Order: sequence, then structure tokens, then C-alpha cells
Amino acid sequence: MRLSTDESARSRVRSVILAGALAVSGGALASADELKPFDAAYDWTWHGMKVAVSSVRLERSGDIWTYTSTSEPRGLGKMFSERPHMVSILRVTPSGVEPQSYKATDGTNSDKRAVDLRYDWTSHRLTGVNEGAKIDMPLTPDAQDDASVQVALMVELLSGRTPDKFTLLSGGKLRAYHYKREGEASVQTPFGAVATVIYSSQADYSPRITRFWCAPDRGYVPVRVEQKKDEEVQWLMTVTSLTRK
Repeated sequence: MRLSTDESARSRVRSVILAGALAVSGGALASADELKPFDAAYDWTWHGMKVAVSSVRLERSGDIWTYTSTSEPRGLGKMFSERPHMVSILRVTPSGVEPQSYKATDGTNSDKRAVDLRYDWTSHRLTGVNEGAKIDMPLTPDAQDDASVQVALMVELLSGRTPDKFTLLSGGKLRAYHYKREGEASVQTPFGAVATVIYSSQADYSPRITRFWCAPDRGYVPVRVEQKKDEEVQWLMTVTSLTRK
């Protein structure tokens, strides 16, 4: 395959760089109030080739949490101009995570992939703009965005629960993503072998499955995330650093 001339391959690599911003969620179980701020960094590979790095941060100010993800192309990914950036403002309640707002951009001057959403949990409405389209729709109790869902997964696991599903905005509508526990594994990281529990996520009628290797003794922060289409690995992210505060 000639990646420099194959437009299909270029499109897939670009998708991986954007996905790098989206993907970041055995052992004693903790409680939800043990969610802690953290900083993490990940390498992203596409078919074995490094294409991006992502920096993820979870911060807290009172009862408000802010989850931020920024990705920078590396290697083959430098062929493209995208620098994805996402920010989700959220609250953690006894029943789980309630996102308050979500903004995302691909880092270019184009508004085609820009997202600006507001969650009104009083009137149960989701409003804003999603990739150029106005959004005004009913808000379901399990609704999340591409950033808040990472925190929502950790909160559920810290509470001793495995979520059945979350709904995410996709193609102008809320789409269900189902979660299940798949087993345990030890993952080698730059800071040693880490015990993890594996959870998978799959949308209805989708051939793609995303798996998260979550570390219980690190607040269930994922140390590895992989997406497969059928039996082929589309992309892989691996942790390079992780500091919980």
C-alpha cells in the first residue's frame, strides 16, 4: 500500500488522529467519591504505525469536573493538519455522571467537525451545534459525550457497577453503546506491569468494538484502548504516563 498516494488510507489515518481525542475509559472495588484528578498521555498507532499522541487531564473545582483531551500528530499523522481538542464540563452525582457542556474542534479553521453542546437536566433537553447542524432534542438519563463518557465509565466501575449502556450523539441522534466485562489481563506499561479489567463497548448494528483495559488500583483509568472492526485492529492506544493527584 502506498500511503502517500492512497486517498483511502489517508482518510483512515486522519480518522485515527481524530479518534485519538475520543477514546480516553479483579481488584478491590472503591466508591465513587474516590474519583481523583489525573494527567495521562497515550501513544496512538494505526496498523502498527504511530500517528498521534494524546494528553488527557481530569480536574476538579468544587463539584465541577473538567475533562480535557488534546491530540498532536506524530509520524505518518504529520501529513494532516488536525489537532483535535475536547473539553467536557460535568458533575458527578450518586447516580453517575451528568455532563453540563461539551466543546470539540479538530484544531483547524473549519467548523465542519466543531461541536458545542449544552445539557439542561431540568428540562431534559440537549441543545447546541454538532458539526454544522443545530441540535435540540430530548435528553436521556444515560446521555454522555465523547469526553464525559470516559469519566462516566470510571465512575461506574469505582461504584462497583458495570454500565449496561451509554448514549452518545452520533449522526444527529443519540445512539446506544453497550458495555460488558470481558475478563482480566496484566498490561506492560512504562511504569511496570499493571493489573487490568477489560471492558468492551459496541454500538447497535456496528461491526466495531472498542475495548478498554482499566486499572482498578489507578482509579480504573484505561492504560490500553483498542478498536477492532470484525477481527482487524483498526487502532490502538497505549499509556505512556499517568499521574493521579
